Formats: sequence, structure tokens, C-alpha cells
Amino acid sequence: MLMRRIQNAAFVLLLAGVVAGCGASRPVKYYVLDAGPAPAVAPAPQVPVTLLVSRITAAHLYRDDRLVYGSGTAQLGTYEYERWAEPPAGMMQDMVIKTLRASGSYRSVSRIASNLRGDYIVRGQLFALDEVQSPGLSGRFSFQLELYDPKASTTVWSAAYTHDEPVNGKKVSDVVEALDRNVRAGLTQLTGELGQYFASHPPQAATGQ
Repeated sequence: MLMRRIQNAAFVLLLAGVVAGCGASRPVKYYVLDAGPAPAVAPAPQVPVTLLVSRITAAHLYRDDRLVYGSGTAQLGTYEYERWAEPPAGMMQDMVIKTLRASGSYRSVSRIASNLRGDYIVRGQLFALDEVQSPGLSGRFSFQLELYDPKASTTVWSAAYTHDEPVNGKKVSDVVEALDRNVRAGLTQLTGELGQYFASHPPQAATGQ
């Protein structure tokens, strides 16, 4: 009788494990920031420089693919099933390149690489790309862009952008749409200010090949 009870208990546990394993798991949703089509650019004098865009520096949270949300004034958390298609730091580098190219203001804009030479290096730092839950639901984007002159070994220009974009809805997809609007506006502002720098400081020579 004791052996039969042990066998029955083992069968029940095995059956429970099979049922649990057959249960549908929660699907993971992936999101991207859409830079959109290149905007129409009015004819403008081209700045005769080659820009190389370096990798974006960011905290560990933004080198992972999980969406980040803010809880309180100092606490951050991440979603398990809501993720970026690639880590935000990588997406931001691509979007900076695309935004600079879309301006049509520069001779060339490329990702930094060992076999490329540039007149200037564009560097960025991502401080926040979060869902903010207080006081109202919004998408926070905080980013800094700077221009480094390798010949002079100095940073010649720097600007920062921080804004909370209201979310039109309560779903994570609504938050992503708000972040997308915020990133577009921020990069447009920062790259515009970079263009103003070159307008007031015309390059003396360009050597990038």
C-alpha cells in the first residue's frame, strides 16, 4: 500500500509538470524607434567636412534590450516582456547618423571605424529613454551630443536635450510612440545646433577621406 501511494504521488507530480510545460508562455513584444523617411531639405551650402559618429555611451540599462520605466523619483525598473529590437545605445547611434545625413549639410557622415578618417568625431551620451509614471505618464528622453576635434584633441561643441513627452494612452506601445516623437524632436534640435556651430565657425580645411 505504501509503495502504491508513492507511485500515485509521483504520477500526479509528473502530470502536473507536463500540464505546466504545455501552458502558453507570455509572448515577448519588440519595439523600434522609427527615424522615418529622410525629410526634404532645402538647398544649403554643404559643410566640407567628414563626420564620424562614435558609439553612444550609456548606463548598463540602455545597453540592454528591456524597456525601462521610472518608479518614484529615483527608482528604475525594466519590463520583462516589452523589449527593444536592439539596445537603445545602438539605435541612437543609427538615428544620429541618419539625422545628420538627412540634413544634407555635410560631405559625409559615417559610423566610426578603424579604416575611416574624419575631420570631426560626433559623440553622444544617452542619459534617459524611459517611461515616466509621475506626475503623468510620459516618455523621457535625455541626450547629449558633442563634437570632438581630433587634431586639436579637444571638444569644440556640446549641447544637451531633456524633455518629457506626454503619452496619448496607457499601453506600452503608446509610451514607445511618445518616446519616438521625443527622440526625433531632440535629435533634430541637437543636429540643428551643430549646424549653427559650423555656420559660425567655418572649417579652415577638410582632410577626411
